[in-house]
Amino acid sequence: MKNIYLLAAVFFISIFGFAQEDQDAKEVTDKPEQSNIQQYTPSKLLNKGQWDIKFFNGLYTQNKQTDGGSSAQDIARQNFFTSTTEIYTGVSENSRVNIGLIFQVRANTYNGAKATSVFSFEDNTTDARSGLTTIAPSIRVQPFKNIGNFSFTSSLFLPLFKDVPNAPYLDKRSVFWETKFFYDKTFGGNKWQVFTEADLGFNFGENRQEADAAEVNEGERFANNSLAVPVSVFLSYFPSTKSTVFINGQHNFFIGYDNPNDNGENFSQNYTALGFGGKYQLTNALNVELSYNKFVRGSNFQGLGQTFSLGLRAIL
Repeated sequence: MKNIYLLAAVFFISIFGFAQEDQDAKEVTDKPEQSNIQQYTPSKLLNKGQWDIKFFNGLYTQNKQTDGGSSAQDIARQNFFTSTTEIYTGVSENSRVNIGLIFQVRANTYNGAKATSVFSFEDNTTDARSGLTTIAPSIRVQPFKNIGNFSFTSSLFLPLFKDVPNAPYLDKRSVFWETKFFYDKTFGGNKWQVFTEADLGFNFGENRQEADAAEVNEGERFANNSLAVPVSVFLSYFPSTKSTVFINGQHNFFIGYDNPNDNGENFSQNYTALGFGGKYQLTNALNVELSYNKFVRGSNFQGLGQTFSLGLRAIL
């Protein structure tokens, strides 16, 4: 598992390295008025032939979760690491269609393990799981010619990992179709920006009650036949063209419609998370992002932990 993660990092660095000479050569004569972190928000699509490569890592750790209602309860620490690689390229002459591919690697640890234990990438049937979990073909579209700061991204996540009965949870055992809608508005002399995102995600697959626990991991089917609706807002400030700081909030509804629990009720959750972060443009091609999010409330066995994230993005 460590080798897979290392190869992903080497791939990203290599791609950036090959392109860096060309980018540096353009800096003097072709320096943009805006940096990539200002111009290429998720709402903005690539020109034909451009490439967008993002390597984003998030570590979520929790030692509290809600009960069946909204009261917080102490639990043994659980840790969930997700590494997402996104690769997109522009394919249309009018810069309104991009296509891409997404890969996700996960590592989880349980039973009170310290947060950094996920970086050992253990995989067993007692207290740790890890592996390449999903791959997703994806498309980005700017649907309206005259609204360049509105777009959507639609991706179909396909599970790749082995089904291991009675093992700890690794990822959702479902085909997940997710569509994200993006809109941003820059104001205040290009010093401020509001970015909004609304998602619709559908989980398809065999529900938990139909799963044979002796043959499959029924715990990874809790989300099958459900709808996720997160809504996010980011407010960014640009101290310079190469840097930004932001605050953000998200509210998410998870709605089960055909996956009843032991009491015959469909499983549903919701949560609210708040966070902050920053980005810095390292070169014309590469920027780095750091962020922190805290789950401040939730309902129905929702974790009340925190997420630490680090991302690298290259636009070539």
